[in-house]
Amino acid sequence: MHAIVLGAGVTGVTTAWYLRQAGFEVTVIDRQPAAGLETSYANGGQISVSHAEPWANPGAPLKVLKWLMKEDAPLLFRLRADPAQWRWGLQFLRECTPGRTAHNIRNIVNLGLYSREQLQRLRAATGIAYDQRQQGILHFYTSEQEYAAAQEPARIMREQGCELDMKTPEECVAIEPALAQCRAQIVGGSMTPSDESGDAHRFTQALAALAEQAGVKFRYQTRVLGCEREGQDLARVIVADANGEIERLTADRFVLCLGSFSRGLARELGVSLNIYPAKGYSMTLPVISPAHSYQVSLTDDEYKLVFSRLGDRLRVAGTAELNGYDSTLNLRRCEALLRRTRELFPQMVAPEGQPSGAQYWTGLRPATPSNLPYIGASRVGRLFLNTGHGTLGWTHSCGSAAALADLICGRRPELDYAFCGPELGAWAGRAQAAT
Repeated sequence: MHAIVLGAGVTGVTTAWYLRQAGFEVTVIDRQPAAGLETSYANGGQISVSHAEPWANPGAPLKVLKWLMKEDAPLLFRLRADPAQWRWGLQFLRECTPGRTAHNIRNIVNLGLYSREQLQRLRAATGIAYDQRQQGILHFYTSEQEYAAAQEPARIMREQGCELDMKTPEECVAIEPALAQCRAQIVGGSMTPSDESGDAHRFTQALAALAEQAGVKFRYQTRVLGCEREGQDLARVIVADANGEIERLTADRFVLCLGSFSRGLARELGVSLNIYPAKGYSMTLPVISPAHSYQVSLTDDEYKLVFSRLGDRLRVAGTAELNGYDSTLNLRRCEALLRRTRELFPQMVAPEGQPSGAQYWTGLRPATPSNLPYIGASRVGRLFLNTGHGTLGWTHSCGSAAALADLICGRRPELDYAFCGPELGAWAGRAQAAT
């Protein structure tokens, strides 16, 4: 059977890998000249099961109001005359109840645990290298209120099997000595020793090379122009190559992995996806003072920033700006990353007034109001979804792809997750009949 995967970010490439391992002939379509050049290019670098509390939680509405129109806010809504943004925002508010938050945390943790295990299996089987570190992730808090609010989500995560231990300020510094530079600000922390970090861009390109060696065909610099249906099924995708030549490509299965751009193509087919682009920022710094630079991946919960060590580079990433599909760099938000990093690690970064060597980047993360991605069958025959991963695309990529490959093959996935589409048992019967 032939599968076409739309998108060559980390989610699309892992989907192609697992489908090929399941015996499919696979073609990947992407508009870029290589894999992993958009949202997967320079993210925070964390494989973070512990980053499971969704943006939509009981404390979020007041924070959003406080941050409204504040240029350096961790989560910034730029209100627009955009029905999709308002629809997303209203559903976001509905997801802020304690019950919905608990439900979403459980699903995010279950998917994260499974995905991390799949990544570890893949790494052991292939020897893939991507500046990975297996030193855990340390969340630290500089606000008593934020630390207190973290206790209940941490309890839910532990109930779902996430190894997460609360830490004193002294224990935080013992785990990561670089935090001694900001010890006076830290009120507590939490450590997830099984979490990891690594360069998602390097991983995506390395896995694409392995997939190509295994027989996956990558068609880069190829744009998806539209789709054609036959009855209730998706029959063809219409594409244009770098020379503008138009083709109609057929397959037995199609998988939508176009990130923030998934919503538009799905809408053309009558499938409603509540995905909105959340523009995230990152900064990459050179290591200029090894003795004062962190080794353990960190999360600054108050400012919603993550810090990862990628070889001889330091990655700082975070914030979310809901402003449509605008992908221009906002200098104010870039400066906020550097300012906060200097506050926490003054000896790690060049002093103010001196060149920092910072390289800034922004990407459109495909966010859903609940932070749960769409994984599974759609209402259109032959079309499957693996999109809407928001800030956790790197964390959830291997698990999402492995589970989706099971669904497409008619197998019940190993994890308990709110998959979209038909009930697993009913779908399994139809999938087996189709093969």
